[in-house]
Amino acid sequence: GEICAFKIHGQEMPFEAVVLNKTSGEGQLRAKSPIDCELQKEYTFIIQAYDCGSGPGGKNWKKSHKAVVHIQVKDVNEFSPAFKESVYKASVTEGKIYDSILQVEATDEDCSPQYSQICNYKIVTADVPFAIDRNGNIRNTEKLSYDKQHQYEIKVTAFDCGQKRATEDVLVHVNVKPVCKPGWQDWNKRIEYKPGSGSIPLFPSIHLETCDGPVSSIHTTIELQTNSIGKGCDRETYSEKSLQKLCGASSGAIDLLPSPSATTNWTAGLLMDNNDIIFKFDGKQGAKIPDGIVPKNLTDQFTITLWMKHGPSPGLRAEKETILCNSDKTEMNRHHYALYVHNCRLVLLLRKDFHRADTFRPAEFHWKLDQICDKEWHYYVVNVEFPVVTLYMDGTTYEPYLVTNDWPIHPSHIAMQLTVGACWQGGEVTKPRFAQYFHGSLASLTIRPGKIESQKVISCLQACKEGLDINSLESLGQGIKYHFNPSQSVLVMEGDDIENINQALRKVSYINSRQFPTAGVRCLKVSSKVQCFGEDVCISIPDIDAYVMVFQANEPKITITGMDHFARPAAEFESERGVILLPDIKIISTVTKMEHSMDLREYDRANKQVVVEEMVHNLDFCDVLVIGAELDPQQECLELDHGELQGKHLDATNSTAGYSIYGVDSMFSYEQVLRQLRYRNWGSSATSDRKFRVKCSELNGRYTSNEFNLEINILHSSNSNFMDYVNHMIVQPKFLQSVQHPEGSVSAAHSSVIPGVATIVIIICVSILVLVITLGVFRLRSARQHGSMGHEGARESEMDWDDSALTITVNPMEKYEKPHQTEEESEEEDIDDEEEDTTSAESDDSEEEEEEEEEEEVIVQKGDKQNATRQEQLEWD
Repeated sequence: GEICAFKIHGQEMPFEAVVLNKTSGEGQLRAKSPIDCELQKEYTFIIQAYDCGSGPGGKNWKKSHKAVVHIQVKDVNEFSPAFKESVYKASVTEGKIYDSILQVEATDEDCSPQYSQICNYKIVTADVPFAIDRNGNIRNTEKLSYDKQHQYEIKVTAFDCGQKRATEDVLVHVNVKPVCKPGWQDWNKRIEYKPGSGSIPLFPSIHLETCDGPVSSIHTTIELQTNSIGKGCDRETYSEKSLQKLCGASSGAIDLLPSPSATTNWTAGLLMDNNDIIFKFDGKQGAKIPDGIVPKNLTDQFTITLWMKHGPSPGLRAEKETILCNSDKTEMNRHHYALYVHNCRLVLLLRKDFHRADTFRPAEFHWKLDQICDKEWHYYVVNVEFPVVTLYMDGTTYEPYLVTNDWPIHPSHIAMQLTVGACWQGGEVTKPRFAQYFHGSLASLTIRPGKIESQKVISCLQACKEGLDINSLESLGQGIKYHFNPSQSVLVMEGDDIENINQALRKVSYINSRQFPTAGVRCLKVSSKVQCFGEDVCISIPDIDAYVMVFQANEPKITITGMDHFARPAAEFESERGVILLPDIKIISTVTKMEHSMDLREYDRANKQVVVEEMVHNLDFCDVLVIGAELDPQQECLELDHGELQGKHLDATNSTAGYSIYGVDSMFSYEQVLRQLRYRNWGSSATSDRKFRVKCSELNGRYTSNEFNLEINILHSSNSNFMDYVNHMIVQPKFLQSVQHPEGSVSAAHSSVIPGVATIVIIICVSILVLVITLGVFRLRSARQHGSMGHEGARESEMDWDDSALTITVNPMEKYEKPHQTEEESEEEDIDDEEEDTTSAESDDSEEEEEEEEEEEVIVQKGDKQNATRQEQLEWD
């Protein structure tokens, strides 16, 4: 009658049933271990009750019917939401509003719908133009701009329906892409160029963005615009004459537009550019070439060369614009020959004289070229080999398209007038005047009668020192076609593969081979055309506008050194060969560079090291000028064997004012020629001294040397005069000039031997010399003693005087007398002896000659820096 047990049927159920009251049959169902909803949400099992019939577990006890128990586990919100990804990334294009940029998703491990569902998402980062909905979709709330911000980083959190927040926020990266614009990318607007850098790439990492357009081929033009630099390019600013010699042009070219000077004064009234080689014509100027400069009648062969920059003619009805014109000076108005521009045509008028041939002959030759009116510099060469006339423009040949025939000019005795920039109208007007003025710029206008130029020389004359270049042509690839214009300022490339074009453009470089390039900006323009497959609308590529910034080169300092004073007997000046004026002249050029110290300590940071380097470059003229009265051609002259100029690019002119050597050549060549320049004076009795000045230049006077002064003394045979001269030299400080160039060469002793005379005269001369030297030594020693009494610094400054002008004649026997020396002086003598041991064999020979000579002159000159101590203490050999 009692209930003794409840039994659960099922495998390992985490429940147990216990009897609470046997009599009433009340029992309790309870969990044996913790129940987890996440492991199992519900349980279903069978339970039976047993009576106490035969005791627990007995065979005879009775059991009830089976009852089904169903248990549901109630959930607890114990888990927080967690995002499926650690980071979310998305990209958007600027200027668009998106419904959904991306979706974030979080999960919750709770078992019930209430706690396992994500009910809300929220953006944690403040002030961002984004919003998120309940499903995790992120959208932008305003149009994004790539220029304003490239990328956004936002943090997002999630909440379950029990409002439990995610333990960790998730990071969302939103990249803003610019609207795809076809064009070149990754290039710099400014490219810097330091002189001497060789060839530098212009766009080393450039590439073309086509926005996935169906491109079939691309055509690119790179243009270097140098119209602001001189004659449209950084050419060497040497004179046209020097350039023609460098290029091997045939001699005899006559410069019709030279820089204004005393001998070439017809260009003085013309407008000039910042340098003296470019002339501007504004339609108001013309220049008359004096008679005798150009032969009156040109032969059947001649050449006209010029640089010209010309724009479209002003006015509705274009007039002829004269470059060069040879017309009647008076009475009539016949043009014998002329070169002019008319309606963007270049025209050569060439009318033969009647006596040459009485037949119908070609008289006008026309060339129509776009370049004549494009306001750019171009090089024109007109080669006349009558009746054939050829034009070379920028090195390319052009044949005349129209030739007008005419009868020869009838003979007359009217003088002709050659003009530049306008044509002279001598007749048919009340007052002779200029007409048909030129508008534009001209430079280097020359005419060469009797010869025509070769293609090679013409190419050299118009060659440009700067331009575009391609590094490693081999690696351009098979599919790239390229073409340079003659001056290498324009490069055209074509290809069908975009990556090949990218690679090719990365190899395009700028090069400037000038040692001292003109500093400033060179504009660059890259224009591209694209062809597309099929009927698609083709994309347009914007032009690149960039520029090359060329820095100023370190300026060279040209220094001339050498013996700046010497004396010779009159007999040597009167001899047939005369006296070599500059036997040891030396021309060097140095450049000073500033370098930052490598030491990064604070006080060293501002310090700069000065580095002086010797450099090699060309000179274009050296003048030896006479100081004082000009040379008297009746009794004196400067001479140079013209054989010395052979094999060099040099010419020379001589006048009473001095000697001028010019042409583009090395400093060594100039030294060689200057060392052969001789001075003769066959009326020396009227002259006792002469002064000369040497000055050299590079780049048409852009860089000039120091002024090197030389004084020579003519020693006359008269004893009284000689004695006066020596005393004058010792006592008078007239010629003690300050030395400007401490790098001067070591003083050289030049000896002169007076021809043998009677023994008695020699004895008298020797006696006088001994007396003079004794006086000189006495004066020097007294000066030294006086100086030693003062302060050491004061003594040095007082006694540091230039003895370069001293000429002392001594008895050769005096070398055997050893004057009293201090220990310090003896040490200096030893150093000097060591230096002398290293001198050339030539000086050793001269010492042997001195022992045999009865009289010598010692010229003491300011030496190099090694002799500075010796000079300060008046120690002289």
